Formats: sequence, C-alpha cells, structure tokens
Amino acid sequence: MSQGSNFVDYVKICCRSGKGGAGSSHLHRDIRTSTGGPDGGDGGRGGHIILRGNSQFWTLLHLKYRKHIIAKDGEPGSSGTSSGKFGKDEILDVPLGTIAKDAETGEVLFEVTKEGETKILTSGGRGGLGNWHFKTPTLQTPRFAQPGEAGKEQWMVLELKVLADVGLVGFPNAGKSTLLSVLSAAKPEIADYPFTTLVPNLGIVAYRGGKSFVMADIPGIIEGASKGKGLGFRFLRHIERNSVLLFMVPADTHRTIAEEYEILKTELRDYNPELMQKPHLLAITKSDMLDEELMAEMKKDIPAHVPSIFISSVAQKGLTELKDMLWESINEEA
Repeated sequence: MSQGSNFVDYVKICCRSGKGGAGSSHLHRDIRTSTGGPDGGDGGRGGHIILRGNSQFWTLLHLKYRKHIIAKDGEPGSSGTSSGKFGKDEILDVPLGTIAKDAETGEVLFEVTKEGETKILTSGGRGGLGNWHFKTPTLQTPRFAQPGEAGKEQWMVLELKVLADVGLVGFPNAGKSTLLSVLSAAKPEIADYPFTTLVPNLGIVAYRGGKSFVMADIPGIIEGASKGKGLGFRFLRHIERNSVLLFMVPADTHRTIAEEYEILKTELRDYNPELMQKPHLLAITKSDMLDEELMAEMKKDIPAHVPSIFISSVAQKGLTELKDMLWESINEEA
C-alpha cells in the first residue's frame, strides 16, 4: 500500500439522523374504567450522529468508505404515559483535531480536540408529544397526538488538522524526515529526491526526566504552495495546530539562509497570517559539511530576531541543544 493511501485527512459523508417517534393518542381503559382520560406517552427522540475524540486514531481512513451514516429512528409512545425508546445514536470516533463542516456552505460547525469529547454532528428528530399533554378543562379526552419530527439528512465534511507540539517547516529535502527519524521512533520514508514525504508524519520525542513532546513532519512546501503549486495548501492546514514552528534550511541551499527563511514565512503568511504569531525557531541542517570558519560566516546571514541553531541529524550534532530550545519554547507557549 502506498504511503499516501493510509493517511486520509478529508472525508465527505452523508449523515441521516433518526426520525422522532410519534406520540400516542391512547385513552385509558381497564376492567373498571370504560371512559378513562388520555394516557398516551411521548415518542422517543431519533438517534443523533455524534463525533467522539479518540487519540488512538490519527487519520480518517476508517471513514473513507462509509459514505452514508444512518442513525436509528425513535420508537412511538404507548399507553400508560410510557415514552418510546430513543433511537440508537451513531457514534463516530475521530482523531483529535478533526473539524466538522457543512459541505454545502463550508461553515465550520465545531472541532474535536480532546480525548472522549463528544459533539453532535446531526441531531435526531424530537419525539412527538402524547395526547395527555393536550388535556384541558374543556378538552378532557383529546384523541390526537404529535407526530415525530423528521430526522435530518445533510452532507458533512470532516477535515483533520494534525495536533503536535512542534511542526517542521521547510522545502523538500531540507532534512525534516531525517530529523524526525533520529529524534523519535517514527519511520518516515527518506530518499534523495523531492517530495519523498507525501503525508504528515508524527513522532514522540523523548526529553529529560521522562518528559516528551510530539513532532510533526509536514510535507515539503515550495515557493507558491499557498497558491496551489506543488502539493499546494493541502497540508499547510496541519501547521495551524502546531504550537511551535521549526523552520529548517539546509546548509547547502542555493539561496542565502535569510532568503529561504523569508520565502517559507511568506508562504505561511499568505496561507494564514495568524501563523506568524506562533513561536519560530530556525535550524540550519546538514551542518556536518561546514567547518568553523564557514559556519561563522553563515551566522552573519541568519535573521537576528529568530532563535537559531546549526544541526546535523546524521552526525548527531546539536540535537540535544535543539531539544532544549524546543522544550523551552513549547513551555513558554503553554
């Protein structure tokens, strides 16, 4: 199975909630009563379609082929003011960071961000009232009740934005996948050609004292990605849910470090200006090929306002210091 086929961050589903049960128009009768009053119960509510946060999921793959989600109808009321049974809810487990949208209007309805959090995606129809609700001094034996409310049928879009403490931002072949594989147990595909990574990869980075943080390798951005070039902005949205952004520029870039950093910033700013408010760090990768003199010369070109560090994932150079910088920035943000 290809790398991209396991990662699904967008699904469109048709949701049909349950119809509410009809209220009962029953009149009380027993061995001693031949003309009793109304005792019809209420109908049961139709089943909701509910999203529930589940940290065990990290893609929407399990919903990719479930195009129609149908909840059960509520049952009608009965005699003795007995209410009908509620229709069974249809509960969909989704990864944390899932956003629900109306497919027709594009309106964002809500976001699921916590373990066990539940949100109603499509509400079931209300059950009808039984005839005992309509008894009055002048109408003591109403022979009518409310019908159940119809369920809703609508197309919904579920969109995943990866939740992580650190998001890796850089052009293809900047060393993002290599860094993630060295710092965590993640095994992203690594090769010497552009766009090796076609889906976001997550890894848990161990830190001192048994602490850890989550790092996300976002597929490579190119100049013009915010306008749809290359992989386009399909994966730029995953950066929105990262607490800290680590910009990665390789030491062998054909541009200057400042130029490449500014281009990356521009792409993020054009996509979503709010990304500029997140803490930024800069890592110059592949620095094992630099000597001290060349490194000192390159430092003059690094923007002074952003914390920076020279690292090499292959040579394990500067990685401890990088983790210290990331941990400090994450906790400042928290």
